[in-house]
Amino acid sequence: MGEQVSSHHFSDLTANEVSNLWSSYLKNSMEQRLFEYFYASCEDDQTRKIASRIIEHAKSTLKELDTIFDHENLSTPHAFTEQDVTADAHKVFSDTFILYFCHDITMLSMSTYPSALSDCSRPDIREFFQKRIEAFLSLQNDVINVMLEKGVYLKPAQLEMENEVDFVRSKKYLSGLFTGARPVNAPEIANLTRISHRAQFSKMVFVTFHKLAHKVELKEHFSQGRNGIENVLESLSEVLEKENIPLSASGDFKISPVEMSPFSDRLMLFFVNTCLGMFCFQMVSQALNSTLRSDIVVKLTKISTKMRKYYSAGLLLAIKEGWFEQPPNPVDHKV
Repeated sequence: MGEQVSSHHFSDLTANEVSNLWSSYLKNSMEQRLFEYFYASCEDDQTRKIASRIIEHAKSTLKELDTIFDHENLSTPHAFTEQDVTADAHKVFSDTFILYFCHDITMLSMSTYPSALSDCSRPDIREFFQKRIEAFLSLQNDVINVMLEKGVYLKPAQLEMENEVDFVRSKKYLSGLFTGARPVNAPEIANLTRISHRAQFSKMVFVTFHKLAHKVELKEHFSQGRNGIENVLESLSEVLEKENIPLSASGDFKISPVEMSPFSDRLMLFFVNTCLGMFCFQMVSQALNSTLRSDIVVKLTKISTKMRKYYSAGLLLAIKEGWFEQPPNPVDHKV
């Protein structure tokens, strides 16, 4: 058995580790503020318990990150404060909509934390991200169980599959744009369904944030996001409907009339730029990497290009408003 490495033997943080810790701080700060309101406004006991767990996890993570930043002599992000949320604002989101937020945060976490872990080498930082993965794996299991129990989980298509293994014998397998398309395969169905389900959630976030935003320019930005997502849904549904692939949809993205926004404009734009933007890029990229039919590749490439343009505009808007925190920079050693 080797002797456990003590903290004073640890090497300096790598740029990757600093970047991942910084991003984690902003993510957890955002989650704390969002779910303080969701917890206060939610009426369903099961969903409130999940929201409470997300809040407590965010608080404990931020506390641990504060210690790391202090020990490494790194500046702590300003992130989000009590000024970014009005927890006692009137209820805007239905309990089911809040549950979808819970699920979305777990999916984002199960995507970003494993990536951060694989990007780090220092034992204590790897342990930090491993604990986050374990916590959100447990949380995601519970969220999905609640959604299944309530009948609101958006299940992918369940189809009868061929039970024979075969090999592709012609390059026509890749066709779809001009020469006639073969049926979509299981990976393509899975990716298109995954993107479509996320687009349904994203669309209603844009609709709600448009109503909640104070600044006219931000309202317009969220409205453009909604229009873009509608185009995504329309484009992908052309493929799924032609193939008679069923796509489940939720009818409970209900929102109440807005009297006072529970979130600051800055918090909402950060959620859109990071949670909706970054995660959507990952989904589309994954779909492009596993799609072989040329017409689907064209559709996904167009979606990716338009998304990149939209979220670049969101970043510029954050910079214009003075809301974008500059990530840590290395010391300039140039003479």
